[in-house]
Amino acid sequence: MKPIYSSAEEAVQQIQDGMTLMVGGFGLVGIPEKLILALVDKGVKDLTIISNNCGIDDWGLGLLLKNRQIKKMIGSYVGENKEFERQVLSGEIEVELTPQGTLAEKVRAGGAGIPAFFTPAGVGTSVADGKEIRVFDGKEYVLEEALRADFALIRAAKADKFGNLVYNKTAQNFNPLMAAAGKFTIAEVEEIVETGDLDPHSIHTPSIYVQGLLQAAQEKRIERLTTRS
Repeated sequence: MKPIYSSAEEAVQQIQDGMTLMVGGFGLVGIPEKLILALVDKGVKDLTIISNNCGIDDWGLGLLLKNRQIKKMIGSYVGENKEFERQVLSGEIEVELTPQGTLAEKVRAGGAGIPAFFTPAGVGTSVADGKEIRVFDGKEYVLEEALRADFALIRAAKADKFGNLVYNKTAQNFNPLMAAAGKFTIAEVEEIVETGDLDPHSIHTPSIYVQGLLQAAQEKRIERLTTRS
């Protein structure tokens, strides 16, 4: 049995100023909405956030950004967030932009206990500045170090009380990788069922990677709605 928090505020109680957090999601898909809102209310600051992008101006990680709670962002995309773009250009926030596949592999390596790996992505660009370059079979590769975090905040569709997780379609994105790479992983889920109710073959994240659960409904906003006239 894993702890099931009564509120998002209780779930993030241990998160303190200056910590490094991995936050699942891609755009607004699969983000732990209620956990992010609880961090905004808690007011923790000087955070290092590892996530694909930084939400949008008025939702997701964009709320932490607007509140000046993020000191450093490690991600792959500035995207639709104008405030993020403004803070980057003005030097108000430290940003480490990483190719998306490399970011995913850095997180995966962190969860697997692999300290570093070589990749051709970024060779010959600013991404490789200051990093070791080696040649394998006549091709250059850059050394990338793995990523770990004090906490991983992730989103799943369903959990059992033991902490096994199932994700909904593309909401898997970075969530399974980050669940394994956080020292303490909190899963925000839509439904919690009894242990044994989940088909073992359908489980995406085993319970060993999960330290706490929060059951919460989501708004599931759409980042950019496009319709035909």
